[in-house]
Order: sequence, then C-alpha cells, then structure tokens
Amino acid sequence: PARFNFKADTDTTVDGFLAHEVSSIVPEAITGAKDATREQDVYNSDGEKTGTETVPDYQSIDQSKLVPLLVKTIQELEARITALES
Repeated sequence: PARFNFKADTDTTVDGFLAHEVSSIVPEAITGAKDATREQDVYNSDGEKTGTETVPDYQSIDQSKLVPLLVKTIQELEARITALES
C-alpha cells in the first residue's frame, strides 16, 4: 500500500497500490507497462487534426484480483497467532 497523488490531481491524496510494485507479486492483476507512452492525435478548435503528441499510457490494476491473496494471508496469520497463543 502507498499514499500518493495523481499527476492530474495533485491536490487529492489517495491510498492504494502502485501497479508496477504489484506486478512482480500478482502480474495477472496488472495491465500496461511501467512508464509507457502512446501517440495521440491533436486537433484544433475546428476539429482538424494538427499533429500528434506523446502522452502517458498509464498502467492499471484490477484490485479485485488481490482479494483472494489477501484473504489467504489473513487466514495464515490467524493460524500462526492461534499456534503462538497455545
């Protein structure tokens, strides 16, 4: 878990996961590549294409795929606590 601000909204602090840190643990929960970019068309006010620009192509994380791993870890920790208390 991490506390961070998105570049697009620097005034709002969010608690969550960083996709590139989770990718080595639960790769199936991550889409995209760290620091990837893509070309995007640029249009003028008349709707005419005037060129392209490079924009970030952000990674994303499907947090629902983390739930089974987290529940299993809690179960294992509860078992260890019970064993230590016995």
